[in-house]
Amino acid sequence: MSVPVNIKNTRVVILVDNTGVDGFATEHGFALWVEADGMSILFDTGQGGALSANAGRAGIRLSSAEHVVLSHGHYDHTGGLDTVIHQAHNCTLHCHPGAVFPRYAIRNHDVRSIQMPRRAMTVLDRFPQERVHWVQQPALLKNGVGLTGPIDRKTVFEESSGPFFLDQSGYRPDPFDDDLALWIRTEQGLIVCVGCAHAGLINTLLQAQRQNNGMRIRAVIGGFHLISADPDKIEMTLQALRKLEPDLIIPCHCTGEVALASLCRAFGDRCRPGAAGLEVQFAGAAP
Repeated sequence: MSVPVNIKNTRVVILVDNTGVDGFATEHGFALWVEADGMSILFDTGQGGALSANAGRAGIRLSSAEHVVLSHGHYDHTGGLDTVIHQAHNCTLHCHPGAVFPRYAIRNHDVRSIQMPRRAMTVLDRFPQERVHWVQQPALLKNGVGLTGPIDRKTVFEESSGPFFLDQSGYRPDPFDDDLALWIRTEQGLIVCVGCAHAGLINTLLQAQRQNNGMRIRAVIGGFHLISADPDKIEMTLQALRKLEPDLIIPCHCTGEVALASLCRAFGDRCRPGAAGLEVQFAGAAP
């Protein structure tokens, strides 16, 4: 195994989020553009309606994406896959096999399909299979940049992230085996990008640490899926984050207003609410 290296320069731009800075389109979805020492990665693709316009406004060419990573198989993270693939002809796609499974949200007997859209599945079926990496274990995109693979459940308070099922009858709770995160090693610690953290935000951060010899968390960016969390779960998440002591927390998408307010109170300037168009640069010094 190669000796781990640290990435010197990282740029992260939120391309899709539920909110946006002036001039950026919004939608219920999530996508990040990540540049790590010259490597370009698109992490999730949103629903598809906002991605291209926001990328253009941010001066980003989707055609230059070398890697496309899908954090999990929900429509609001995979819906723009066809848009990306039609532009980034030479990219490599990374996702878990479970990302293409049927998925449902069931609330008060209302059953709604939330799986990857058919147009995205069609593009995936036609994509050269030698450039599709089905991620079922930790994987490196390059030395210093990796994917967690399926995330181990270690905490006692992150057992469920909502009313999600693999069947329309609600008999098979979705275990989110396909949930994965992206991590980047830097001299000051790990930058961790999460889609919805359905496996649990703390579980995800701990897994990234285990794969990097316990390296500290420098920053975490993405959806924390605390939108339906009760006060006890939010408080336990805060307690665990305090122990991890990240320099920067950027909650997005499905974090929820109550949890966002709690994060901002607990971490002050270290918590920066996410929005489409927000850009963060990580160099030798902390951001």
